[in-house]
Amino acid sequence: MSTNDLIFTLLIGAVSGWLAGQIRQGYGFGLLGNIIVGILGAFIGGWLFRSVLHVSLGGGLLGVILTAVIGALLLLFLIGLFRR
Repeated sequence: MSTNDLIFTLLIGAVSGWLAGQIRQGYGFGLLGNIIVGILGAFIGGWLFRSVLHVSLGGGLLGVILTAVIGALLLLFLIGLFRR
């Protein structure tokens, strides 16, 4: 993984984690936590849409962010189940 790929992944993770935290208010984890949730959400969303549902949300930056946000929301939902 090149430096550019790493920076791109961290930025997508930060944006998608922040968006998921805004959608599910009260579930934000700060900047570093949101980056981690966003990156994990990107993996979860990618796995869910490609392997399980066999669909694509589109190519490009918007599709990647949308996939990561949906995966991050799913992750935040699961975290919320275990937090209670």
